[in-house]
Amino acid sequence: MSMKHINVLSDVFLITCVVQRGRAKAVLKAAQDAGVQGATIHYGHGHGVHELLGVLSVAVDTEKEIINILVPSDISDMVFEKMSVAGHLDTPGMGMIYLTRVEKAAMYIPQDILDSISENDANKADV
Repeated sequence: MSMKHINVLSDVFLITCVVQRGRAKAVLKAAQDAGVQGATIHYGHGHGVHELLGVLSVAVDTEKEIINILVPSDISDMVFEKMSVAGHLDTPGMGMIYLTRVEKAAMYIPQDILDSISENDANKADV
């Protein structure tokens, strides 16, 4: 019986970005330009914000796109910033983004990337 090897990552963050419907493509493109391999996008519906901003006569679409991305800690701040800018999250009602430390994650990682990580770790140990 063959034993499968599981690649467990422990130095990663989960970036969750909630944006207005139709904005996820731009946010995902910014993340990919920053070096992210992939993401999970799903849809949601906001509640509460619509009524609050409705009083101020600001129309807010309650349909949301939620982007989840696992990123290594060394690029997490850069990806976070690029996604924030691409999503126009400095504008009221456009959405939010947050970063969560992940204790452990497992996924397929191509062998060439694993080799590159091993080389970088060996180089750091030599210094």
